[in-house]
Amino acid sequence: MKKMLYYMGIILALTACGKKGPLVSPDALAPGPIADLKVRQTGSRFLLCLSPPSRDEAKRPLKDLAGVRVFRREVLPPSEDCEECPTAYRLLRTIDLEYPNDILRFGSLYCLADAELVPGNTYQYKAVSFQRDGTMSDDSNKVRRKLVTPPVAPVLKVVSAESGVVLEWTGSPLSGQGVLAGFNIYRGRAQGDVPFDPFITMPAAVTRYEDKSLELGGKYFYVVKAVARVDGELVESEPSNSVFGELKLPED
Repeated sequence: MKKMLYYMGIILALTACGKKGPLVSPDALAPGPIADLKVRQTGSRFLLCLSPPSRDEAKRPLKDLAGVRVFRREVLPPSEDCEECPTAYRLLRTIDLEYPNDILRFGSLYCLADAELVPGNTYQYKAVSFQRDGTMSDDSNKVRRKLVTPPVAPVLKVVSAESGVVLEWTGSPLSGQGVLAGFNIYRGRAQGDVPFDPFITMPAAVTRYEDKSLELGGKYFYVVKAVARVDGELVESEPSNSVFGELKLPED
């Protein structure tokens, strides 16, 4: 009798409002999985970037997304590797979306650096997002990368010109395997951060560039990174020294 009254109470509670609608599976309330996790090597560290999901599994806008957890595992030789083992991945970093602290932001991308790496080792990463109530997404796409010896960082100097800013830098001998592929030039506004994407890429044989696309009176900074191709992957050097330049009116 008690069970019957209990179930009748549930039915009455569900129908009391007089409205009917499709039931929503709890899984549909979970954030959608991150699909754009990526990793690249710059200097002796990896830069991991991702975009937090904006919709849940039912394709509805997310309102209470709290953060992202990034996990890392070391890839072992085939006879020893066990990705599905419970201890394979360890938490690398939790990104608090409200207080990202030292996490880099480039538009919708959140980026963090992983410097606790051993040269020659391969690492694999995945990420999950979570709501304020703890509801977690499925795993993101997985990415892996081997840490190799990067090329030597260039030494940069700047020469102001009436038509723009002229940059000159030293060539970068390789300190490991691979082939020098070119140079990435990064440009930003003074007092700003180095952008995520290079302003322009130059061939390996070129060590000079004139920037004519400046706003009059605008102040800019530049860094250059050498790029090598190692085992089919592009690897950046540490950044060069920073230099500053601006376009000025010609003196009378």
